[in-house]
Amino acid sequence: MRESVGTSDSEHYVWGEVSDGWRLLDSPGLSVIEERVPAGAGEEWHVHDSATQFFYVLTGSPEMQTTEGVIPLSPRRGVQIPPGLAHRFVNSGTEDAWFLVISTPDTRGDRRTVDR
Repeated sequence: MRESVGTSDSEHYVWGEVSDGWRLLDSPGLSVIEERVPAGAGEEWHVHDSATQFFYVLTGSPEMQTTEGVIPLSPRRGVQIPPGLAHRFVNSGTEDAWFLVISTPDTRGDRRTVDR
């Protein structure tokens, strides 16, 4: 029988020393992660060669920075990042940003740090 999942019973990890992630679904073809990024924090520039990602904001006012430009985000708004597009998620707001990252296929082994 299938069961519901949430942050209380999913694999937790810390990234960037201050941000949290919970692997809600972790399969080779699809990944769903809930993340929390404090105000002023964010990712380093990187690219995925195979994965398409969709970032969907639950709370906060972050932005997605890409080599094509900056996309301001707000609750109940999202953005798709195709493979090969250098990007980074930055919380430029004043409160924690909570969001979902949906990736297909999963991003394990598919992330390269890049210079902007």
